[in-house]
Amino acid sequence: MHRITGKAGGDSLIEMSPTDSFNDELNGYHQHASSSTGSLQQGPSAIDKQHQSKDSVFFRDGVRRIDFVLSYVDDKDGERKLERRRVYEANLVKVGLELETEDKQESEDGKTCFVKIHAPWEVLTTYADVLKIKVPFKVNDIPDNSKMPMNWLSTPFRLPEHVMHPDPDYFTAPFNKSKSDFFLIDDKDTFFPPSTRNRIVYYILSRCLYVRDECGDKDKKGIKRLLNNGTYTSAFPLHDSRYWTRSKDSNCESERYSLYKYWARFLCFFKEQPLNLIRKYYGEKIGIYFAWLGFYTEMLLFAAVVGTICFIYGILTYDDNEWSKEICSEEIGGKIVMCPLCDKKCGFWKLNSTCNSSWQSHLFDNVGTVFFAIFMGIWVTLFLEFWKRRQARLEYEWDLVDFEEEQQQLQLRPEYETKCTNRKMNHITQEMEPYLPITSKCARTCLSGATVLLWISLIIACIIGVIAYRLAVYAAFAGIMKDSPTNNLEVVGPYITPQLATSVTASCINFVIIMILNLMYERVAVWITDLEIPKTHLEYENKLTVKMFLFQFVNYYSSCFYVAFFKGKFVGYPGDYAYMFGKWSKLRNEECDPGGCLIELTTQLVIVMTGKQVWGNIQEALVPWMMNWWGSRKARSHPESLYSRWEQDHDLQSFGQLGLFYEYLEMVIQFGFITLFVASFPLAPLLALINNIIEVRVDAWKLTTQFRRPVAAKAHSIGAWEEILNGVAILSVVTNAFIVAFTSDMIPRLVYMYAYQPDMNMKGYINNSLSVFNISEIPLDSTPEEGENPPWFNSSITTCRYRDYRYPPEHEKKYSHTMQFWHILAAKLAFIIIMEHVVFLVKYFVAWLIPDVPSDVRARVKRERYLVQEYLHNYEVEKLKIQLSQHGNNECTCTPMIYPSLPQHEVLSECL
Repeated sequence: MHRITGKAGGDSLIEMSPTDSFNDELNGYHQHASSSTGSLQQGPSAIDKQHQSKDSVFFRDGVRRIDFVLSYVDDKDGERKLERRRVYEANLVKVGLELETEDKQESEDGKTCFVKIHAPWEVLTTYADVLKIKVPFKVNDIPDNSKMPMNWLSTPFRLPEHVMHPDPDYFTAPFNKSKSDFFLIDDKDTFFPPSTRNRIVYYILSRCLYVRDECGDKDKKGIKRLLNNGTYTSAFPLHDSRYWTRSKDSNCESERYSLYKYWARFLCFFKEQPLNLIRKYYGEKIGIYFAWLGFYTEMLLFAAVVGTICFIYGILTYDDNEWSKEICSEEIGGKIVMCPLCDKKCGFWKLNSTCNSSWQSHLFDNVGTVFFAIFMGIWVTLFLEFWKRRQARLEYEWDLVDFEEEQQQLQLRPEYETKCTNRKMNHITQEMEPYLPITSKCARTCLSGATVLLWISLIIACIIGVIAYRLAVYAAFAGIMKDSPTNNLEVVGPYITPQLATSVTASCINFVIIMILNLMYERVAVWITDLEIPKTHLEYENKLTVKMFLFQFVNYYSSCFYVAFFKGKFVGYPGDYAYMFGKWSKLRNEECDPGGCLIELTTQLVIVMTGKQVWGNIQEALVPWMMNWWGSRKARSHPESLYSRWEQDHDLQSFGQLGLFYEYLEMVIQFGFITLFVASFPLAPLLALINNIIEVRVDAWKLTTQFRRPVAAKAHSIGAWEEILNGVAILSVVTNAFIVAFTSDMIPRLVYMYAYQPDMNMKGYINNSLSVFNISEIPLDSTPEEGENPPWFNSSITTCRYRDYRYPPEHEKKYSHTMQFWHILAAKLAFIIIMEHVVFLVKYFVAWLIPDVPSDVRARVKRERYLVQEYLHNYEVEKLKIQLSQHGNNECTCTPMIYPSLPQHEVLSECL
């Protein structure tokens, strides 16, 4: 065999000689050139075809397995497409693949042609060698001591053994075609599983030319470009059966049916996931996603339990809430007149009107909040450290220990090879390889970075618009709701306030803006990542991941950051209010409710988090189901025997190269919600847990039933997401410390109780936390209009109260901050420093204490490497013995019998 044009180096396609593969008569290429002319119309041919079901994953001979399917539609003006297909398919045959076609008259729509592709043994072994695919050479002889005590307790959650472990455990080594008898090859048809077969075929399809060799246009290659220019309409591997029933062909594994039965149904929500079967069917990349999602969901259970306990603590201490009692009291809260919350349209009001929101705030703003914030800082460390251990175990079990180097060396993106016309010498391989000049790389990176910054600026502009909306409509809501009929409702009337109406409507508008910007930015992110021309698939995904997460981070979290850290912090005081764009804008900065801003942050978090999760699940499940239902409406009238396996899969949705990317993104954004702002809403982990239990089964259901089978891909980890999770974990400690210190009222209460209350209780806290202002000093622009003040307000009321620590009007330092303000500020900063240092200290101690790789896994990896060397050595020795016995001892003076007595490193050297 010899190499044909593809690329310089290890990614070349390999042309098979006539002795390496079947001849064209046998491999189906002549069948492809003169395809069958059957029809689904009524007639003798249609009746004959019902005797042999088309729901099969084999060629017409029933022997050769269909590893990949291409589909296309004949255009009236498609001469160029026809020529591309003809050359491309001829080149596929030239590298050893076997093709068989189904004419458009055979398809249910009468327009689509299908090209079925089979990779014979010679092609599989050649490319398994090129791609260094690991295959078994010995049954694993290390005893499994992972049995847990009280293992019977987990029996209800277990799946059958044949589902959890579909294959025996082997020691594996990279395949070497010249040493094929070294490996455990019992059956050539099943030695390479379907996921490996379709991965090899896709590797060939991605690098095969669709122009003649003499044209010299080497960049015109790959199935992706043919799909983009419409030469083919789709390219996909086949599912092995219908999902609701086993295949009638005994040679079919029906793994899709097993996955649906034991994994994709919602009634299996309490069962473990068959990760080995998922990996075997879909490949390691999808397998490791579901492993991570399942592990994340399991760890959420602990956070949800502790969060629920903290919430229950808030309920149980409901009656001990002294400050809320004072607010609701007619003697205290009923006599405190508060200054207007907005200019002109808001009147004076009594403190006890916020009684309900004060009680609600206590559910989340209590001592349990501080404990839960510290707990989550430690929980997130445990989650990440234990995941590293779980990931290391999977790397070993799924033969991914040395995968990173293979990824970099072998899987150059075809787009990189095509667009990089420059070549340079690789000092390691001593081969010419494509490269992108540093000037071009810098220019592309700068353009990409500028585009990301532009879009992030657009988000910030939208958020400022939402804030301006909040400021503008608050006064309107205050005027409208003053005499609203909702005030007379017995149950919900007291809860419907201008603050709540403003917060809820602004949150909903913000959510809609988030969704719209997401749809727009996704296309931009893919475009600018393509523009950078990443070298490998791993590099491409990492670049896209960073761009998308930066955008989504600002998009989803900016409104929560505003409420948590900016609202109510820069409002000024009645005689000197702060305005968003200056006094001319008349948009006065928002104040926090006397109950605190924490309850509003909780509202914002619940709306954005639950809204995203509900919308995401509807979008993930309903949209593909409706599209598939509509697309296959004609085919449902055909007998099952005529609705072929390739047509059934063709009518499903394409999973796409970035399908898994969006799944990760959704979960990481959720992870941010339950860590960055969890101090404001201890029930967030519980909501996330419920969502994830549904998410696992929704993702499994749609992947198994609504999408074509994805091309198998390898991945040894969750990639750049791991670093993002680490970054979010560190940031979450800081944000929760600031939320407890500045958003919650925890620190001011503690300072009051221990420094300003001799009896060390909370009596008098409300009066102490409110400052006094002389009504006559309120500027005319801020004075309520005629008719805005309530009936009880009269000229005898000369002062109003506002939320701050300032001297009263009769003091020589009137309206400047009191010493208590500075004490509280110092206490807040001290709390932040102490909490951060304590949590970080515990985090790093836990990370140091827990090794990333379990000791038994480390031992197994060493054992496997030792066995590979030993067995290969013994294999070479035995091979040499045979050669010596056949050719005599002319080439070597040593006696084969002495080999066993020599140290291993001396055996070959003596013969040489």
